[in-house]
Amino acid sequence: MNTSVKQHKYDVAYMRMALEWAKLSYCKRKQVGALIVKDKMIISDGYNGTPTGFENFCEDEEGYTKWYVLHAEANAILKVAGSNQSCRGATLYVTLSPCRECSKLIHQAGITRVVYNIQYKDVSGLEFMERAGVQVVHLADLD
Repeated sequence: MNTSVKQHKYDVAYMRMALEWAKLSYCKRKQVGALIVKDKMIISDGYNGTPTGFENFCEDEEGYTKWYVLHAEANAILKVAGSNQSCRGATLYVTLSPCRECSKLIHQAGITRVVYNIQYKDVSGLEFMERAGVQVVHLADLD
């Protein structure tokens, strides 16, 4: 089996896990999951939600997302920051393409590859990562 076929199989498997992780989110508008994989090992995970100690409601009374909700990829990166692991050279699997703010965190954390499932309406995060040299892969088909 060639390397690209094998990598695709792993990409699909990790993305399916990220999709399952997204279901843990309490957010109603969008549930997003993320995994960080390094050396074929999951080193972190995350989903979008409020910070530790806050209520588990992501939207306000009008249905808008509260400004302090953390995105899935930010949560996953922050978990690594609080451990003895490093994101340097890792792959991030995320169910929704990163926003511009998260794309800066991804680049600064040293993540070198991002695989996403659904493209967010604002593609400036994707454009930034490509400009920064992060390999970006759109994995829409999970078969």
